[in-house]
Amino acid sequence: MNRVTVRTRWWLVLVGLLILVGCTAAPQIDPLPPEGTILAFGDSITFGTGADPESSYPAVLQRLSGYRVVNAGIPGETSEGGLARLPELLQQEQPSLVILCLGGNDLLRRLDEKKAEENLRSMVSMMQKRGVSVVLIGVPKLGLGLDVPHWYRTIARDAQIPYEGKVLKSVLSDRTLKADPIHPNAAGYQHVADAVLAVLRKSGAIR
Repeated sequence: MNRVTVRTRWWLVLVGLLILVGCTAAPQIDPLPPEGTILAFGDSITFGTGADPESSYPAVLQRLSGYRVVNAGIPGETSEGGLARLPELLQQEQPSLVILCLGGNDLLRRLDEKKAEENLRSMVSMMQKRGVSVVLIGVPKLGLGLDVPHWYRTIARDAQIPYEGKVLKSVLSDRTLKADPIHPNAAGYQHVADAVLAVLRKSGAIR
């Protein structure tokens, strides 16, 4: 094998590695201004069912981050209800960033998953068009594996937004972190807040 061929192969390997690193890099979002508001938008997991209000993940995240975090969780809400509720809330709170954690009730009620995906995509698109950064949290299905539907990751990839798809599966797999089969307890919500904070730091939203 001649030197030209060897150099060419090494060059192709290097280019391939650079492309791979670029494809797997975490999406970055604009740093939050000091006076910025984070909107935690979702259902009972965002609301904090299973723990005191001060132990909900938005309340813990506010203490950890130093930013104002609005808890906009409504127990029992589906993705359809969230899509209808979101525009007025964005207008009211004017958030710099939204943490979107919805879809669990669609899965519990065995509603059309394709429709749930479409609703979440519409919410992400709505926020991005308003210049609002978004972080998506994947919600697992109840069952032996507590698998998170693949379309959460697909939505995040297509929209180029940060994604956290492990923490709820981890928390709901550990009985010491649950208040009941579908809700974390205070310790579980602490884990969720820690994971969200890590995503915000990794994405560049906060320091």
